[in-house]
This record gives sequence, structure tokens and C-alpha cells, in this order.
Amino acid sequence: MTQLKVVVAGAGGRMGAANIKAIAGHPDLVLHAAIDRPGSPAIGKDAGTLAGSDALGVLVSDDIDAVLAGADAIIDFTAPGASVALAQKAAARGLVHIIGTTGCSEADDAAIAAAGAAGARIVKSGNFSMGMVVLANLVRQAAAALADYDVEIFEMHHAKKVDAPSGTALMLGEAAAAGRNVLLKDKKVSGRDGHTGAREPGTIGFTALRGGTVIGDHLVILAGPSERIELNHKAEDRTIYANGAARAVLWAHGQKPGLYSMVDVLGLID
Repeated sequence: MTQLKVVVAGAGGRMGAANIKAIAGHPDLVLHAAIDRPGSPAIGKDAGTLAGSDALGVLVSDDIDAVLAGADAIIDFTAPGASVALAQKAAARGLVHIIGTTGCSEADDAAIAAAGAAGARIVKSGNFSMGMVVLANLVRQAAAALADYDVEIFEMHHAKKVDAPSGTALMLGEAAAAGRNVLLKDKKVSGRDGHTGAREPGTIGFTALRGGTVIGDHLVILAGPSERIELNHKAEDRTIYANGAARAVLWAHGQKPGLYSMVDVLGLID
């Protein structure tokens, strides 16, 4: 198999470094280019060295159109506005676009979906860990089977994370909502404070904690009469997300244009 040529966006960030390492170590992928925002201190540096490994001879650029020439795929864990712009460029070129960006608005998600319809092969997920994708599937099944149990989702991340709840927590919430055939936006409750009154039946609660260097801890509690079921995931290294993104690239390369999730990649569709 010819190696697929991958561009890593957000090369100067934590996930950018993890994605660069994952691609460099993958037999079926090659780092075609690395990009970061204009003015980033990463610009002009060797991507491999920046990621803490051997030099790869690929310098980080801020010229998006230039680096996309000849590429097969983009791995993008950046910011909503950047991801929307990259999705549109991926659509124009028929590229694979792997999106791990969180904090997207409904308008951002709609624009990304439109890019999939226009020619990009997009895999977007709140979490690319294989274990987390399986956990979300279990949450969906549990929420369906225990339809009258209260659902609460706790998450903790490092002190520098800017969005809350996390994309992963929302993914778990969407899974629970899907299990009950409801919309998360209609059932979501975040950050209770003060005299809130009794918990409204059927709601899905979220609590976000921030501090230290925590990569990602998530806990889903289904609380019923005289018992609780707890489904837990702790991320110990960002490599789990990068490896999942690499797997998504290879899967999406053989798909028709459209918007997919890691559930599709792992074949967990009912």
C-alpha cells in the first residue's frame, strides 16, 4: 500500500505533537506537512524536533494552501474557526479530514457537515480513543436499558483547557440521549449552583473540573433506586487519541464523501 500523505494542523500544540509522532511511526502514513497559526513560535521549526522526536525534514508552515497541495488527509485538533476553514478546503480538494476539535457551535457543526456533503471525507469525534468510543456505545445501551435512571457525567481536564463540558463529556451525553431517543440539547443541565430544586427526571447532568495536568478523566453515573452503575475512563497519554486519528485516516480514505464518527470507524453501528 502506498503511504497516505498527512498534514497535521496545530503542530505546535500538545495534540499536534502527539499526531506528528503517531504518523511518523505508522507504516502506512507519512507526514506530508505540518501547519500552525500565523505568528506561532512553531513556524519554521522541524516538526519532528518540535514533537520531541527525531528530525523529519518537515518544517512547520502557516501557508495552508501550499501544504495541502499533494496531500491525502488532514488531522486537525485545533479550534472551531480553523476546523471549519480546513473542512471547506478539504471539500474543495476531496481530502480526508480528521477533526478532534471541541467547543464547536451548532453553526460550526453545520458548516463541517456541509463540507462533508461537498466532497470531504470527514471523521469528527469528541474523542478518538478506542476505549472511549466503546465506552460511549456502552453508555448508549445502558441509558436505553435503564430508562428511568438519572444520568450524571463528570469530567476533569488540565488547567489550560478552554471549553467545558469537554467534547468527550458531550459525546457521552449524546450517547445517553441517543439511547433514550431524545435530544441532548433538550435534556442537558450543567453546573448546578444555589437553590436548584429537585432534579428534573430525564435530564442529563454535567460537572466539569479543571486543574493540574490531567489529560482526561470521565465518569458516567446511572443512578436508580438503591443502586448506581458507574462507567469510567481515564486517559494516561495523548497517544491514544493520535493512534485513533491515524486509524480514522486509513478508514476514511476508502469511504465516500460525508461526515462520519469513530462509531463508523469501529463498525459499532447497530
